Amino acid sequence: MLLRNFWLLLLIGLLAGCGEPRLPSPFHASEAGTKLAQADFRLTDHNGKPRSLADFRGKAVVLFFGYTHCPDVCPTTLADLAQTMRLLGKDAARVQVLFVTVDPERDRPEMLAQYVPAFEPSFLALYGDAQATAQVAKAFGVVYQRQPTSSGYNMDHSAGTFLIDTEGRTRLLAPYGQRAEWLADDIRLLLALDRSK
Repeated sequence: MLLRNFWLLLLIGLLAGCGEPRLPSPFHASEAGTKLAQADFRLTDHNGKPRSLADFRGKAVVLFFGYTHCPDVCPTTLADLAQTMRLLGKDAARVQVLFVTVDPERDRPEMLAQYVPAFEPSFLALYGDAQATAQVAKAFGVVYQRQPTSSGYNMDHSAGTFLIDTEGRTRLLAPYGQRAEWLADDIRLLLALDRSK
């Protein structure tokens, strides 16, 4: 029995030493990985201005996909992001929250212009036609699908918030329901990385 435990401990020790040592991440959100680092979009904001990530260089960007008829996830996330902006204080001026609609058929610009800034006036809604929406969703690894209901349809979609650094690289993906305090911490870290250059 003692010999078996010795060999088991030795095996565990050897396996633990096989990988590269990794330091714990300073972020609460998950690292997005290199695949998403160069993700971008060509959409129009709710004021009618064409937009891409290049327009927001120098700011941390918080990007979320949703739709205005969403019964729960989208309004909850937008409310959490508004709370995050309040927690950031003066740093909020260096952050841009973007809401990308996955339902361009119903989410007309005038509706987006009323809905999204109601949570926080600085928030921008982005939209495109069906093809542009599919392209940006694919670039960020977001899936969405129309689901018929008795009163019309809902849009099932990936729920998560992308955090993009001041140079336009997608760095983090925060899960749905991430605490506003943790989002603020992660955004401050991204802003600090910019200052350290």
